[in-house]
Formats: sequence, C-alpha cells, structure tokens
Amino acid sequence: MPLPKIATPTYELDLPSTGQSVSYRPFLVKEEKVLVIALESEDNKQITNAIKAVLKNCILTKGIKVEALPTFDIEYLFLNIRGKSVGEDLEVSVTCPDDGETQVPVTIYLDDIKVQKDENHTNKIKLDDSIMMEMKYPSLEQFIKNNFEFDDKNALNQSFDLIASSIDKIYTEDEVWASADCTKKEMKDFLEQMNSTQFKKIESFFETMPKLSHTFKVTNPKTKVESDVVLEGLASFFA
Repeated sequence: MPLPKIATPTYELDLPSTGQSVSYRPFLVKEEKVLVIALESEDNKQITNAIKAVLKNCILTKGIKVEALPTFDIEYLFLNIRGKSVGEDLEVSVTCPDDGETQVPVTIYLDDIKVQKDENHTNKIKLDDSIMMEMKYPSLEQFIKNNFEFDDKNALNQSFDLIASSIDKIYTEDEVWASADCTKKEMKDFLEQMNSTQFKKIESFFETMPKLSHTFKVTNPKTKVESDVVLEGLASFFA
C-alpha cells in the first residue's frame, strides 16, 4: 500500500515590476537542502543554479522566465517563498548605529518587507544632445554577486561589470546599438569615455532602482539610544 501524498499549499503575490499576479508554493525539504548546500559552498555558480532551480520549481504560473526578471522581483519572490517555507517571521541580528558594535536580535515580519520604489527612477539616460542610453535591470547571476559575493577589493571592476551588463541599448536619432551585438570590452570602453556628470546619471539609475527594503527602530541595550536601521537587499535579511 503506497504512502499518502502530502498536500502542498499554494499562494499568490504581485510582482513589484509589473503587478502581475504569480502563483507559487513553498520549497520542499529536498529543495531547502539544495539551497543550504549551495550557500555553504560560497560558489557563485552553485548558488545561482540552486536559486534558479528553486524559483523555477516553486513558481506555478506559466510563462514566468526567472532569468528575465528584475533583481527586485527575484528578491521579493525568493523572500516570500522562503517565508512560506520556514516561517513568516525572520530573526536577524543588527548592529546598533549609535556605537557601531552592539548586536541586537530583531524579529522582522515578512508582510512588513516591501519593494520600495523611487518616483524619480528611469531607465532612459540622456548622455548629451544626440546620444541616449536605455538600461535594463541586472541579471540573476549579477543578483547573486550583489547579494552574496561582493568583493570590496575588486569593487571598481565589479561596478563596471555591473553597469556594462545592464546597458540594453545605445542610440541616436539615426542609429541603434544593442548591447547583445557589442563585446564587454566595447561597452567598458564606451563607459570610460564619459565625463563625471554623465556617469553620475548612470549611477543614479542603480541608486534609485526599486529595492527590497525595510526600516525599523532598535534600542541599544547598553546606551538606551533608539536608532533607525535600514535593511536592503536579500542578504541583509539572512544576517
């Protein structure tokens, strides 16, 4: 006689980027094991593959391409799937801002964590009177690097890699250059031609990009000082 099947609940959320309703299920024990092993390995490729596999397995709505989703959609999806899988309150340890050293445990409720949007954000950048750029949001692989594998020693190179990979197209009134038709070196050479004002416009795209963010108050048990703490990005919620 076969063992009974365990029913798996399903949930829905709206993608922050488009408002599209997406149906999903929690990850199972076998998928959680894959995630834990991947994160412990600290291997970028293994982490990418594990998150990609879990998201693809858990998203039930047809036609959702994980690789094509903006990073903030991926963060929001992954956080919600994790919450429905292991509990909707997250225990994190934060450093009190007033002394920069005292660690305080904090419970954050999943429903309080939202993707924050800046009304001034745009993906169209005017470099001068003739040249425009259109940006795209970083890929899943870049999302992993930003959240789990950012190297301070190579921050400049990583920043240039991120920007170059996030350019969708460059165009004038007469011509269009798609990033897919250009090499990484060509894109980097193009970026290096810019003056500081032009480059700051690109930086603004990333600074104002929608992001997973949560602000809350903590009281330092040693100094009794109350401060605001802001957590941003998926990795912050696993601290």
